[in-house]
Amino acid sequence: MNKLLLYGLGLFLCAHMLTWVQMNIQFMWSWARNNQWFLALFGVPVAYLFIKATSFIYDYYGEIWPSRILGFSVGTLVFSVLTYLFMKEGINLKTGICLGLSVIIILIQVLWK
Repeated sequence: MNKLLLYGLGLFLCAHMLTWVQMNIQFMWSWARNNQWFLALFGVPVAYLFIKATSFIYDYYGEIWPSRILGFSVGTLVFSVLTYLFMKEGINLKTGICLGLSVIIILIQVLWK
């Protein structure tokens, strides 16, 4: 696997993890709920990670669609894992099928060039 693809996927992973914390920490920590403007400041470095991830994926594939599809699918998986771990929300059949589809989408994008 090419390092551009790995860098892009890694940055998408980090960006989505930080986005999850930025958006959902308000439900776990009352200080965050009362200081949303402070949390909004983290949007700038997170946006930079998304920009760089998209750049790496584009450089690897030479087109923009794979970055959107990979970013969406990685985000769906990150959201599900972090929500399960930190919010203790289970995964029902419908959500499980959607997560399985996200994995399939990632595999299609990565393995079918």
